[in-house]
Amino acid sequence: MKFTAFERTLQGTGASRRLRLSGKTPGIVYGAGLAVQNIELDHNALYHAMRKEAFHSSILEMDIGGKVERVLLRDYQSHPFKQLVLHVDFQRIDATTKIHKKVPLHFINENESPAVKLDKCIINHIVSELEIECFAEKLPEHLTVDLAAVTKGQTLHVNDLQLGADIKVLTHGRKNPVIATVVEPVEEVIAAPVAVAEPAKGKGKGKK
Repeated sequence: MKFTAFERTLQGTGASRRLRLSGKTPGIVYGAGLAVQNIELDHNALYHAMRKEAFHSSILEMDIGGKVERVLLRDYQSHPFKQLVLHVDFQRIDATTKIHKKVPLHFINENESPAVKLDKCIINHIVSELEIECFAEKLPEHLTVDLAAVTKGQTLHVNDLQLGADIKVLTHGRKNPVIATVVEPVEEVIAAPVAVAEPAKGKGKGKK
């Protein structure tokens, strides 16, 4: 994805507030052995770009002053209740940059699996993203989890993923975490109606 940024000369809380009032978002770019650069972006364009998954998990092309730099979105601040991006941080990357980054999981072929198609099970997605370590140039937009062969009673773990040789999943001490489980259907038991005995007819009391 490509976006446009502009060099920002004014700094400080007051300057950032005025930028936001004018429809701009302040930010910074750092990394690749270069000095930190202050930038500003059109807020509306940034807001709509950030609604796309790829803007958060892939290498971006930042056009600033006619020069295109390859960057990653590393952090951002949002207003607690307004649809407003307050600040963004980008990291410059090159072929030697090794990064840690959370990437989303895309589950595919779920309805074609024997667990769902034959046994009417439900596949429960335990996690929606994983943190990986790789060279920035090898960063995938997402990790694909193919569920086509999943069967009843099976559990999928991190080690079941088909990853490139340059990609390592960071589990932070957890051994082979679960990413998906198969939940078997619950049989509905219909209780038989219980017959209620009618009260015995007794002799009525005569009138006095």
